[in-house]
Amino acid sequence: MGELSYSSLNNWLKYKHLVLLETLSRTNNMHLAAEQMNLSQPAISKMLKEIESLLGFQIFERLPRSMPVTALGQHVIQYARRVLNDARHFVEDIEMMRQGGHGFLKIGGIFAATAVIIPSSIIEIKKKWPMLSIDVVEQTSDHLMEMLSEHTLDLAIGRLTQVTQQQFFDFQPLGPEPFCIVVNSEHPCAHKTFCQLEELMKWPWLLYPKGTPIRERMEGAFTRAKVNIPLNTINTMSMQTFLQILMSAPMIAMLPEAMVSQQVKEGKLSILQTDLVLDAQDYGILTRKGEPISEIAQTFIDILLNNANKTQLNTVT
Repeated sequence: MGELSYSSLNNWLKYKHLVLLETLSRTNNMHLAAEQMNLSQPAISKMLKEIESLLGFQIFERLPRSMPVTALGQHVIQYARRVLNDARHFVEDIEMMRQGGHGFLKIGGIFAATAVIIPSSIIEIKKKWPMLSIDVVEQTSDHLMEMLSEHTLDLAIGRLTQVTQQQFFDFQPLGPEPFCIVVNSEHPCAHKTFCQLEELMKWPWLLYPKGTPIRERMEGAFTRAKVNIPLNTINTMSMQTFLQILMSAPMIAMLPEAMVSQQVKEGKLSILQTDLVLDAQDYGILTRKGEPISEIAQTFIDILLNNANKTQLNTVT
């Protein structure tokens, strides 16, 4: 075919083509894709060849038992997912509003955000739009940005973890995310005014999984304190698992203060004073760069910023 152009793509490409690409990317199998789309395998094969002919390159490799996505094909699949997710949200919004609702808002947040600022902001926006349906996802910042890229989320509250991410996302800071070293109230270290690092290293630790941005920052804190990273660990991303294990066993954890503030007030957990410090890093509102923001999403952003300002003023006073 000739050079790919916007007009040729717009005149020819259909939603069924995008559904095929997304389905094949999940199944990596022509037969399974045909079953899920309720089409014959020859029809699926013909449609894929037409798409690849239009684009001028292979989207999937043809191996004996699978069809992995090619390097260029990854960009096509990402586009298909974005468009299909937008279409899905459009249908949900229209159907919700047709029935008297106020549409949907899909939010993602890191653990510190879902503990305090997101719940309070949801309560506030529900006063304005009682019939607004809100989905909340709790994940690490990297996963949240992946979901933003795929248009699975309207906005996220997290952190930029790499400088290059500024090319794709706008970031509005909400405030720092301080961490603390915490144990349950029965732990032998709980009532000490200061705990030496050598003593802390004797106990099992609860940490975030390896490879996550927070874990990398934690490992940096151990390195700066000149102690080895604990070997006796439980690694999880589940806030519920963190708290249940921490309150039931003599463990040590490094967690966001917002996550444990209520348990500390209730006397169930105690914050330790040590030489191990994880520097606070700002978290904030992440949105896709260069894309319009809906009225509902913008209202929620305004509420988040207003609540963050109130929190900072209260901290200062």
